[in-house]
Amino acid sequence: DSAPTPPNFKSSRHPAFCLSVCTLYNTCLLPCQHQSHLGPISHRHASRHPSHIWRFHLPSRGYRTTSDLCSYTLTPPQVNSILKANEYSFKVPEFDGKNVSSVMGFDSNQLPANAPIEDRRSAATCLQTRGMLLGVFDGHAGCACAQALSERLFYYIAVSLLPHETLCDLEAAVEAGRALSPILQWHKHPHDYFSREAQTLYFNSLRTYWQELIDLNSPGEIPDTREALLNAFKRLDNDLSLEAQVGDPNAFLHYWVLRVAFSGATACVAHIDGQDLYIANAGDGRAVLGVQEEDGSFSAHTLSNDHNAQNEDEVTRIRSEHPPSERKTVIRQDRLLGLLMPFRAFGDVKFKWSIELQKRVLESGPDQLHENEHTKFIPPNYHTPPYLTAEPEITYHRLRPQDRFLVIGSDGLWETLHRQEVVRIVGEYLTGVHQRQPLTVGGYRVTLGQMQGLLEERKARMSTAFEDQNAATHLIRHAVGNNEFGTVDHERLSKMLSLPEELARMYRDDITIIITQFNPHVIGAQRQEEQS
Repeated sequence: DSAPTPPNFKSSRHPAFCLSVCTLYNTCLLPCQHQSHLGPISHRHASRHPSHIWRFHLPSRGYRTTSDLCSYTLTPPQVNSILKANEYSFKVPEFDGKNVSSVMGFDSNQLPANAPIEDRRSAATCLQTRGMLLGVFDGHAGCACAQALSERLFYYIAVSLLPHETLCDLEAAVEAGRALSPILQWHKHPHDYFSREAQTLYFNSLRTYWQELIDLNSPGEIPDTREALLNAFKRLDNDLSLEAQVGDPNAFLHYWVLRVAFSGATACVAHIDGQDLYIANAGDGRAVLGVQEEDGSFSAHTLSNDHNAQNEDEVTRIRSEHPPSERKTVIRQDRLLGLLMPFRAFGDVKFKWSIELQKRVLESGPDQLHENEHTKFIPPNYHTPPYLTAEPEITYHRLRPQDRFLVIGSDGLWETLHRQEVVRIVGEYLTGVHQRQPLTVGGYRVTLGQMQGLLEERKARMSTAFEDQNAATHLIRHAVGNNEFGTVDHERLSKMLSLPEELARMYRDDITIIITQFNPHVIGAQRQEEQS
């Protein structure tokens, strides 16, 4: 993929405004591989769009065997190198006498299937308020929208959580040309990209948002976390739409905001503050809590709902928002208008704008946009937009000592492993204890010799299973390499990881995982303090 070379970005804005951009965003300007993330919009999205649009069919992932895969055999060090390339870990600093966190730390990782990968991840600590934000963003029709969310959504959430007085202080600092106090402490992998050219544009929209919050809120009013999450999601999606409609004098930025708006992304975000855990989900990402039972085993407690055709409430909601005449066309083949798999997402203005607005914006847009197939078609039976929303479903959970960890993953994870299996694998990794469950062979007929081999393999695995230093890496190893007996098959893992780009997406999706580990002692002490 080739990418347009961005012009030198020089702002003509007021010096105070430029200073504010630098101080607010300086912690996120990290090294990146520019071309790999800013190439033309990818069209390899068979799990999100139907085969008649994207020209190939995604086979079922559940019935492939290693003999089907045309690939090369990788050595164990090569496999580890691929699996560990994007891993990141963060440990919360020890008790300092002022602040005790219910979060011990988190591990995250990504494994691409698309080239470039369309998933994004973000993690940050809110510096002006308490709490930590963690999110997974799953892009489709390109990576642009997911990229924008990974940079911007947490700022919108953090600003929504700020008290009126702090918002006024921010605005006064911008007006006076003073440096702003940081809002977020980002926890980023060096490869996580930030679009430097767009930072002033992003800051401008964010500032307009907090100015409106100042006008709407009253001094002394304490923001509600649920409302803050809801408003941040909806406001950012609205800003993505407005920025694309207005355009930008800078040709590169004009092209960028249109790419963001015409691509799309789901978002699954957690806000953790003490015992309070909120999940804001829009799309088919998923958040699952790992709960340790009295016998030491782990059970899965799902904290989000998938927004797709398998969710009857979502089907009912969408049909209720459109005339009875569209009942048979608004959802076809388990997709929105027969095209889009997730029923909630950011961007995707093809499913939100009127046909007239789409045509007007595209006609005034740069020529490069016309080369992208995704912008050319109008969805069939498109009569009463919008059909799509970025409004999240908010779930609240009060943490307990037995709640040991939270797994947030893109749908590429949950398509390969059941949530209970995910929790078991992570729980055993974090505790270092295998639950000696009966060995199952999934209905396969096996000889005594084969059974002996499986038992020996499981015994050998006891000493090597926790070679990964990162829980998310360990989980990806299982998601990609598990065989029909539930154990990691190195040969299968090797072949799956060595598939060429044009084939990888036919066997699996991008996988992005954040695993957050809780501190049961802190949570238990907080509960006792409240009760006393």
